[in-house]
Amino acid sequence: MNSTQKPVRLLNAAVIVASLGYFVDIYDLLLFGIIRIKSLTDLGLQGEEIDTVGMWLINIQMVGMLIGGIIWGVLGDKRGRLSVLFGSILLYSVANVANGMVAGEHAITWYMIWRFVAGLGLAGELGAGITLVSEVLPKERRGLGTMIVASVGISGAVAAYFVSLYFGDNWRICYYIGGGLGLALLILRVSVVESGMYKNIKESAVSRGNYFKFFTSRERFMRYLKCILVGLPTWYVVGILMTFSNAFAKEMGVKGSIDPGKAIMICYAALTFGDFASGYLSQVMRSRKKVLYIFYTLVLIAVVLYFSAHGVSETAFYTICGLMGFSVGFWAIFVTVAAEQFGTNLRATAATTVPNYARGLLPVISIVFGGLQTSFGFSYLASGLITGIICIVLAFVAAFTMRETFGIDLDYIEEN
Repeated sequence: MNSTQKPVRLLNAAVIVASLGYFVDIYDLLLFGIIRIKSLTDLGLQGEEIDTVGMWLINIQMVGMLIGGIIWGVLGDKRGRLSVLFGSILLYSVANVANGMVAGEHAITWYMIWRFVAGLGLAGELGAGITLVSEVLPKERRGLGTMIVASVGISGAVAAYFVSLYFGDNWRICYYIGGGLGLALLILRVSVVESGMYKNIKESAVSRGNYFKFFTSRERFMRYLKCILVGLPTWYVVGILMTFSNAFAKEMGVKGSIDPGKAIMICYAALTFGDFASGYLSQVMRSRKKVLYIFYTLVLIAVVLYFSAHGVSETAFYTICGLMGFSVGFWAIFVTVAAEQFGTNLRATAATTVPNYARGLLPVISIVFGGLQTSFGFSYLASGLITGIICIVLAFVAAFTMRETFGIDLDYIEEN
């Protein structure tokens, strides 16, 4: 930032809109996991069908996010951060409303279609928001900006739980509220301006948003792959351990009845504090990598506690869910690292695709989890534990071998 520029406030329009957008994003993303049993039961499914179809719906949403991440990421570098930020909010808001309207003979089919569309929309908001915030704030404070975005956004899961609790079995209203919040957020579009870094390269002949550039250089591809693997433990915890916490609890003889929706809410409430703590620690320690090491260690401890919870009380089990949530509260650091690893002409593509590939790896994690049971004969609990250890080890190795990006200048482009 040169001397003629005015200092940029931490709580500027970009940070506020990105935070609120991510709040609605997370509300929608986790809402299905919270109302999965209510909605599928109301649509006529019973017993094992609820888990089987529920996994299909989660996976198809993640596939949508995987595809959407590429589309929105490329558009973010070609057309601008703002067009993606608000375009994605519009798409997932419309899909949210449509999810609440599924009914009739083909309700499950339409549910799957609209969860896929929702996934497409949800794929763009976070990457575009983090990229914009990273580029408009000075390098010494951008970690604080992304910390605010992640901390506010993650609390959307808590809001989703309490909304579902308030409206009881009327799960459709929960979707309508999410859609309404997203559409209302579009009004704030007029107050946000495009990133200056992006404006500078937009007026040049630099190639922007060329997704294939991630694969034309071995060094760049490895940078990209490491960024994806860094976020692996978060979706193992949320997508497997929390979403199916009732099944794990039953296997371990936990006293009382465990509600997956409540487990997700507690996990994300704690994750909000974890994101704040990891972001703040990163500023204090002046390092992204050291914070990741600390939180991976916490994840490992929390996973071991989770699978040691045989016969514990309902309260104790939910407490462990909270500890797990705090331990995976490095999402802000994870997405910030993805944005900081690449030049301005590929930054939005990286920051948008990376978290969606991490989320999109949930079907792969599910396959590993299931394969350990069917192909290797491990028990349900042993398979869950081994899957977790694999995810944590891969993430740790990726973080250990990537470059430190705290405080680096982001005003550069990816050549060749």
